[in-house]
Amino acid sequence: MEVVYTSDSCDSDSREQKTVDLGHSNKRHLDDDLLRVSKSKKLAEDIETVLLNHNKLIRVPLSLADFTNLRVLDLSNNRLEELPEVITTCQLTTLIVKNNLLTDKSLPKSLLGAAGSALKELNLSGNLFKHFPEQVLELRSLKYLYLGGNQISNVSKDIWKLQNLQLLSLGGNLITEMPETVGLLNHLYALVLCDNLLEMLPASIARLVNLKSLLLHKNRLRHLPREIITLRNLTELSLRDNPLVVRFVKDMTLNPPSLLELAGRAVKTSAIRYSAEDLPRTLIEYLQTANCCVNPNCKGVFFDNRVEHIKFVDFCGKYRIPLLQYLCSSKCVADTSSSETDGEPSSSMMRKVLLG
Repeated sequence: MEVVYTSDSCDSDSREQKTVDLGHSNKRHLDDDLLRVSKSKKLAEDIETVLLNHNKLIRVPLSLADFTNLRVLDLSNNRLEELPEVITTCQLTTLIVKNNLLTDKSLPKSLLGAAGSALKELNLSGNLFKHFPEQVLELRSLKYLYLGGNQISNVSKDIWKLQNLQLLSLGGNLITEMPETVGLLNHLYALVLCDNLLEMLPASIARLVNLKSLLLHKNRLRHLPREIITLRNLTELSLRDNPLVVRFVKDMTLNPPSLLELAGRAVKTSAIRYSAEDLPRTLIEYLQTANCCVNPNCKGVFFDNRVEHIKFVDFCGKYRIPLLQYLCSSKCVADTSSSETDGEPSSSMMRKVLLG
């Protein structure tokens, strides 16, 4: 097959990016094709992307070492059983090796070197790993890690070392628990744990303040850490096909309100007038934080103490979307259940919880 070169605009610095595209060639060996390119030193130095995906490769061409400025390497959908040391000599920022035959013994002893110092995206999904590859923990610049569709049963406690990680995809494995140290991944915005064997989550999940997407569907979760509601940036929470769904909807409890809370409620609901001469500034500020109960039949308020309740609302006439709403007392739960309306409460008082 003829080698095809294409030029694209690089998103980061607008420099011309040149590509060797040998994907979908249906070949077991591509050494000769790459050698023809690498014979020209100047041309080899210009190449930044090599696409060898969707072939029948059983080994990685060693001539890749000739491409001294290689940044992106796609080896996906082949028959590779091993990644050779030559991978570490390239200055890669993206390495895609998904859908191959890699096992726990297939990676080099170390992924450091020219590759390890710059690698930002690593995709090892759809292989035969049974254990979390420890070599990955050396890649401190890594931002996107894909390990889904393997047979991994454990996640290293040292996962916290990947401090630049923004996306961690572990769906479709055999993971039974996540280490507490996952909560130390301060830059993580997406965590994919769907289709595993998880029965619980560590409370440290609540430390992931930048988390926007948490996919937990198709697990064995029977409860969630209540701290999860403190994730203010969370916009996607997938829980379908878990035993917890019914419990999560029904098992909402209320701790007894404090005397301060009760007094504040009495002042607000009775519309008692007060001024700076009557109350200390701290109490006036406290009274200003009152939240109205979302039950349309209730005129009550609450401060720090509230009941969390799931209400299912029709969405586009096809789906029942559960919304987590805050009520002033457990009596309001029964009231809202018996008199559901089509109107949605204030968005500031509710958070969307996606079960499907």
